[in-house]
Amino acid sequence: MALKEAMEKNLSFEMTWGSTTSSGYCSQDDSDSELEQFFTARTSFIRVKRKKIEPIDWVKQVLSVGDIQQKVKEYNAQINSNLYMVLNRDRSYTGFIRVLFKLTRPVSLPPARKASSPQEEGQQEGEIKHRTSFYLPKDTAKHLHISSQTRAREVIEALLNKFTVVDNPAKFALFERSERENQIYLRKLSDDERPLHLRLCAGPNEKVLSLVLKENETGEVNWDAFSFPELRNFLRILQREEEEHVRQIVKRYALARDRMKEAMASITTPG
Repeated sequence: MALKEAMEKNLSFEMTWGSTTSSGYCSQDDSDSELEQFFTARTSFIRVKRKKIEPIDWVKQVLSVGDIQQKVKEYNAQINSNLYMVLNRDRSYTGFIRVLFKLTRPVSLPPARKASSPQEEGQQEGEIKHRTSFYLPKDTAKHLHISSQTRAREVIEALLNKFTVVDNPAKFALFERSERENQIYLRKLSDDERPLHLRLCAGPNEKVLSLVLKENETGEVNWDAFSFPELRNFLRILQREEEEHVRQIVKRYALARDRMKEAMASITTPG
């Protein structure tokens, strides 16, 4: 009888302990033990409460003439190349920015062949809408020499001109990328922002701030914004990818089928 009362008392204590310590930590109903539930909930609680590190907002930094002079001097002292910033008499400044291309879709180029006769010119007039689409190599980067008055939209247009890309500039956007405490932040620049101001405020270290050109994702793809040749090229690319995917699947299943037949043959072979 005493043993039974002790077991009931102990059971009552365990249930009270479990419901008290796990309350507010997690809503798990099915667990192997209340102890596991407690530690799981506590670990999750600590992760949720982890301090969030906010990126530095370089846009809001307003620089006086003296601040600009000092930052230009500090910037030039940190670089190991001739890509210096120069302060002008009108209080503006010029310098270089490096933009990394992170595009997932192909870009369009004009026809490369030039007409050498009037007859070919007439033929090309009928083919004026034909464009060449291709993927830019991974991690393509370009340096641009700009001024403190150059806006993000002008930077995008200049980059497309450098690569003779004929796509609408509105399809692309410039992003600010920064790293802090092993966390990566990405922010889309507005059309009127001045990238060289960001570069000067952040300094030359690209881990602190780098500029990335990406597709201007606004939700679902607006296929009406693409020309007929572009859409046709997209269909060709999709068809090639689909055919390659089908080939890989057929090959994998054929290999599995052959191994099964070999296994069956080894089982049915006498001796």
